[in-house]
Amino acid sequence: MTGHLHVAINAAREAGEMLKKNFGAQVKVERKADRSLVSTHDRVAEQIIIGRLREAFPTWSVIGEESGRSASGSDYCWIIDPLDGTHNYLRHIPVYGVSIGLMRGKEFVAGVIYMPAEGDCYVAEQGAGAWKNGQRITVSQGATLEECSMASDSDFRSDVEQKIHFLRQFAPRLFFIRMTGSSTRNLTFLAEGVFDMVVEFNDPIWDFAAGTVLIREAGGKITDHRGGQNLADRGGYIATNGRLHAAVLSMLV
Repeated sequence: MTGHLHVAINAAREAGEMLKKNFGAQVKVERKADRSLVSTHDRVAEQIIIGRLREAFPTWSVIGEESGRSASGSDYCWIIDPLDGTHNYLRHIPVYGVSIGLMRGKEFVAGVIYMPAEGDCYVAEQGAGAWKNGQRITVSQGATLEECSMASDSDFRSDVEQKIHFLRQFAPRLFFIRMTGSSTRNLTFLAEGVFDMVVEFNDPIWDFAAGTVLIREAGGKITDHRGGQNLADRGGYIATNGRLHAAVLSMLV
């Protein structure tokens, strides 16, 4: 495992343990322009992560959900979601995670996701496989939509008609659809074969940067809604075990 992954794992664990320790405690909450919520714990977790990453890699750029972009001119960029599933966390639902992705140019090359409630750490690096707590993981073997377990977009405040149209098309053909409220949970479950497919319409890059590498290294496939591979400038994606991908694209395009 490369040095930058060790640093990212330690940073994710440190931030995640802080979140777990404070789970259920009173916390100051603010509402963003898009109506999503941010808590003091989001910001503290992000400060922990950025501090550890910059200490080890001072010349690399950083994109944080709460702090924005800090450009350095480096070809490498960390992409951080310090608390994915903030709304769950604030409602005392223990489905939330810490996500740290790494890009080289516009290519996702490494990712770490830590799920504090379970103590599970997912790690992936381009060409080196996907791992959960040191054990290799792979996507499911399901090949038909009728046996597919899918996670879908949990934000129905925007593009409502598009999403309802999508559900009308897909829901009757699937085994079930789940909305966990956490992209990290959806993508880690897909990578280890619990889910067979994840469809999102407007996730920001920090929600899926680490998960993209995890899915691909676990043997799955993730593209935009037209099958494009470059997700860096997209907010919507289809992630599957690979076997279902063509069928899903044919229904969306």
